[in-house]
Formats: sequence, structure tokens, C-alpha cells
Amino acid sequence: MTITPARFIDIHVIQSVPFANLNRDDTNSVKTVQYGNVLRTRVSSQSWKRAVREVFQERIGQAALRTRRIGERVTLELEGRGWPAALARRAGGHIAAGSSIKFELAKKKDDPAQTVPNKVLTNAMVYVPEAAVTELADLADEHRAALEAAGEIKKPADKSVLPKDAIERVLRSRNGVINLFGRMLAEVDDAGVDGSVQVAHALTTHETDVELDYFSAVDDITAAWRDSTGSGHMGHTEYSAGTFYRYATVDLRDLAANIGDEPAAARELLTAFLAAFIESLPQAKMNSTAPHTIPDLVHLSVRSDRPLSYAAAFEKPVRGATEGGFVDGSIRQLDTYAQAANKLLGAGRTLASGWAAVEAQKLTGLGTRRDSFGELITEALDTALGQEHAGATV
Repeated sequence: MTITPARFIDIHVIQSVPFANLNRDDTNSVKTVQYGNVLRTRVSSQSWKRAVREVFQERIGQAALRTRRIGERVTLELEGRGWPAALARRAGGHIAAGSSIKFELAKKKDDPAQTVPNKVLTNAMVYVPEAAVTELADLADEHRAALEAAGEIKKPADKSVLPKDAIERVLRSRNGVINLFGRMLAEVDDAGVDGSVQVAHALTTHETDVELDYFSAVDDITAAWRDSTGSGHMGHTEYSAGTFYRYATVDLRDLAANIGDEPAAARELLTAFLAAFIESLPQAKMNSTAPHTIPDLVHLSVRSDRPLSYAAAFEKPVRGATEGGFVDGSIRQLDTYAQAANKLLGAGRTLASGWAAVEAQKLTGLGTRRDSFGELITEALDTALGQEHAGATV
């Protein structure tokens, strides 16, 4: 019997989010999209992916650093090792100037026409494991004599006294975060990593309106002394509310290409990613809205052929129930579309399919119901990777 290998894990989420502004545009407005001829609230994939990555990093105990200020970070590390401040700044400048990445000098705050020696900003953001800072500081330690004799980095044409190959070897280093999410760094040979995760922009399943929230702030002294009227500050902020459809997919072949044939490592990364995708929430306006909901429904499918987004299920916007609410209608619309789409594509492409939800529902297109998100993830990964390495916990 031929066993069809698993290729993709798709995750679909229906989630109600109350009065909030999870992701603002350049004018602080709620992000929106016109879809199905109605206006929806939208949260960009970049915004939600960053929230996922932060939860993911905590779960796997690894962190990555994306920055143009790698030299300043190394400077801080060297000062912590007892280096004189001026020499540590010079070392940080030479580290940041020592790769193939072009750079510029930071401007003085009080005189933007002047630059700050050794405060080097790479033109491209490097994306390295957090441990790379230690490795670059070790490199500076190794070449301390050369740095003591070197000049300052004062202009983009200045050359570093540190070995370029050694710096770029560190810039090419990876960890689980980079292996999963990928890295773009064209300036350094062989530093790019194809990510195995694709994340869609989240959008509401129904038409939404943007609400203007007028606010004022009380001046405590004025309020106590009662010597004036009016507020100390006033303004307005945009918010919206709705039920979102969220979708992401993981390419198991791309992940294997990044980490090798390591089922246990793959299970650990995938367990952490799926749990992080379910539980994460972007942080914008969090302190004034606290919209910490959980998904109303999560559906996982393991496919052998291609990723399959169900966003088209909501091209026709969900209508609110007579008694109010969009969640039940969104789940029913998702279930109906999934069943029709999979029937249209043909049987045998879905190797495993299941769902978990806040409320029990009679669903026919989303596979088997599981009692918890953790059980749902475990069952999907058992199919995708086999049960031999079922040691990771959710």
C-alpha cells in the first residue's frame, strides 16, 4: 500500500474580538479591506505574525533579534564584560561595519547634520539568534588588540579591522525561530532562509463599521481645586469589533529542508507554532481595550496536495443572527464551504481533519471534534509526522 506523505498543515480560526484596534495604519486608523463589496476590519499578517513569534519564542525557549543596531547591542555586551565604554563603542562600530551590508552613521539628536562616530546602522536589518550577540562580542574579545589600535568608524567608507568572514558566519547562524519563519538577508551570501510558514491577513467575516471613541482626561489638580472647567486633554481614537477569520499554513517539506530529517525537532517547532497561532493577539491599544478572547473555533487539516484557505467562504458576508452575533453564522459558513471545496477538489487529499470549539456544534465538513486545542494539535501532528516522536507537549 502506498502511503501518501503529508505536505501541509492548515490552521483556520474563527475568533470574536470585542471593541479594539489591534493593528493601526499610519494615521492610527483601524486597518480595513473591501471584500465582497463590503468593508471589513483587517489585521495585517505582519502584525499577527509578530504576536505569534513572541509567544512561539517563549514556548521553545529561543529568541531571535531583528535589528539595524547590532553594533550597539554588541557594545552593550562588551561594557557588561568590563570593556572601557569608548573602546566598546569602537568595537560595536567595527562589528556592524564589518560585513557586506552597507551602513550609515546615526545622527546626533541635538544636531541632525552631525553623525555619531561608531554608532553604525546597517542599511538592512540583520535577523540572528539572540546568541549571536555573545558570539560577536567573543569575536571582539579575540581581536581586542587590533581594535585598540584601530581608528573610529566615522563614515560609510571606513573599513572594519575585524574579519569579514567571521562576522558573516555569525550573521548566517540560525535557530528554531529563523528555521520556521525564514529570513531575508540578500546582502550576505547564503544568509537567506525560506520560511516554512505563510500567514494570511485576518479579516472579519462580516461588514464592520469603524467607531470613533471621543475621550477626555481629567486634570487631578484642577479637579481637586475646582478653579477651572474643562478637561486636561481630549481627543478621539478609532476602534472596531467583529468576528475574524484567521488562516496560516506550514509547508512540511520547506521545514524539513531547513532543519533536516528531525521529526522530534519538527514536532517541537510545529506544536509551539500552532499553539502560538491559536493563543496570540497583537498588542496595539491593549492597555485601553484588553480584548483577550480565545478562538471560538480552531480547525486543523493535514493535506498532501496544496494549502487551502477558506477565506472565500466569507466573500459573501455573514449576516448577523436575529438575536445578534456573528460567530455561529461564521462557523456554519466555514463548515459548509470546507465540505464543498474538499468535495470539489477530490477525496484523498486531506490526511487528517479536526476541530475544537468553545461550544459543541453539529459540523460535517471539518472532521472530528476534539475536546481541547492541545488534543487537536497532537492528533494533527501524529498524522503529519507519525507518532514515533510524540514527546512534545502543548
